Amino acid sequence: YLVLIQLFVGNSCRFIAKPCAINLGIQDSGPHRAQPNAILEKVFTSITKSPDGRRLEGLSKQLDWDVRKIQRWFRHRRNQDKPTTLTKFCESMWRFTFYLSIFFYGIRFLWTAPWFWDTRQCWYNYPFQPLTSRLYYYYILELAFYWSLMFSQFTDIKRKDFLIMFVHHLATIGLITFSYMNNMVRVGTLVLCLHDASDFLLEAAKLANYAKYQRLCDAFFMLFGVVFIVTRLGIYPFWILNTTLFESWELIGPYPSWWLFNGLLVTLQLLHIIWSYLIVRTASKALVRGKVSKDDRSDVESSSEEEDVTSNSTKGIFSTSSNGSNRLNGHVAGGQWTGE
Repeated sequence: YLVLIQLFVGNSCRFIAKPCAINLGIQDSGPHRAQPNAILEKVFTSITKSPDGRRLEGLSKQLDWDVRKIQRWFRHRRNQDKPTTLTKFCESMWRFTFYLSIFFYGIRFLWTAPWFWDTRQCWYNYPFQPLTSRLYYYYILELAFYWSLMFSQFTDIKRKDFLIMFVHHLATIGLITFSYMNNMVRVGTLVLCLHDASDFLLEAAKLANYAKYQRLCDAFFMLFGVVFIVTRLGIYPFWILNTTLFESWELIGPYPSWWLFNGLLVTLQLLHIIWSYLIVRTASKALVRGKVSKDDRSDVESSSEEEDVTSNSTKGIFSTSSNGSNRLNGHVAGGQWTGE
């Protein structure tokens, strides 16, 4: 299934996302390229990508360049290896497609499930509960998707929220695997569907930003923030954690794996609180500035000098993000957007 996910990614980017991006006028152009310089290139590739003050002074004397010019060169050199807007649009497109599809599949499947309306049904006759084919495919597809996110995190550009996203993916994979092995799949489907409810809105906001539809981007982000906070800080603790911590204790009693399962769920809730705080802070800044501000966890660096060159234009939140989440699949870090 992991291979199928990767094939889906490649084909959707090639035959669907890329033509859509081209029709929207998104160019396959990256950041400003650094001026060719053999000495600086050798330092960049062999010694350090971010020289300290002492090394900058030495290079300044050696090249007879201003220190700020050398800093700008290293910034451009780091940025030129980053993915283009077209690449980021394609990545967000396939994530949007997956999140939206799996969310509606989950809703359609759970709508007729008794435990969707009464969470105590998750524990009746446990662990002797049947595993239907629809439930199995739902679980396996979600697991394969999060494994693909885990692997891609090490090949993508390393971001400021790398650790928090790594913990998120690890906790998610652990929860899916552990709940499947212990036949806690009923409550597991509720957790999966709840988390998918907001992720496709984040990717939609990214797509709107890449296409330079700023108002649409802001609208999707605000909607994402509302859905995220309602589901992760409202429904999740009072619906999911209530049944795993209290109803399960009452109906089947605690056992060794019960502590681990709930420990992972509580860890996930702590991440929800952190992300919600960052989302609220980003939304507050957006209301003050009139639109969503630059992503602090961005994979493309900027400076006051570069902003002057571009007429002090304010970049959209996803103008430099390629994750998410991500890829949250990515959410928010550093006080701004992330990705899921």
